[in-house]
Amino acid sequence: MTRTPTGLALITGGAKRVGRAICLALARADYDICFTYRTSKTEAEQTAADCRSLGANVTIEQLDLNDLNAVQAFAHRFSQSHDRLDVLVHNASLYERTLWGQIDAEHAAAHLRINALAPLMLTQGLDKPLHKAHGVVVAMCDVQTLGRARKRFAAYSMSKAAIAEMVGTLAREMAPQVRVIGIAPGVVAWPENVDPEEIESYEGRIPLQRPGTPEDVADLVLFLAQNGSYITGEIIRLDGGRSLT
Repeated sequence: MTRTPTGLALITGGAKRVGRAICLALARADYDICFTYRTSKTEAEQTAADCRSLGANVTIEQLDLNDLNAVQAFAHRFSQSHDRLDVLVHNASLYERTLWGQIDAEHAAAHLRINALAPLMLTQGLDKPLHKAHGVVVAMCDVQTLGRARKRFAAYSMSKAAIAEMVGTLAREMAPQVRVIGIAPGVVAWPENVDPEEIESYEGRIPLQRPGTPEDVADLVLFLAQNGSYITGEIIRLDGGRSLT
């Protein structure tokens, strides 16, 4: 039987954690997959193999989102080799503490390049295949940066606020052919070396009484890819109700 793919999806940072879950969910729904990674080559190859086992055609690309020239070159190559792109997911991000009084300008600028400018330039560079497919762009925001200011994360929070603003702006720029939507998760995969007391304190304030999972994010990405044809410019909070408390 000849396989007819649902479409083509491009995911940044698809090798592990949330990105891997998104790749697998879209592969199960018969999307062909292209995803990027920066340093996690072994994990990228495993994710690619797992997606292929589900029947997807898969390509992987090593890409440093901190290098905007490389980002634009990648977008150009992709547009030259693919006439349509159905789903673009901006998942990769830099998440590091920046203690007040110790903020380094280059470190702060790296957050902005990776978390906001790279998604902006990548989307612009892929405008043609996205329009051809009447595609959807999904950008990973952060519920903590939607009016919940916190200490020790100034550079990260500013960069995620920028990508949240990008969602609304590009929703207008790319309409009516392309939808642009943000997902603002709470905790869906704790980083390594987090204080157990911090985890307990955070999770104790979630109305649904559990942290999220990478699969929760992947399920929402899949829904937005296949449904919600009248949704654009919105940022959907995916936090178990944490932002209510």
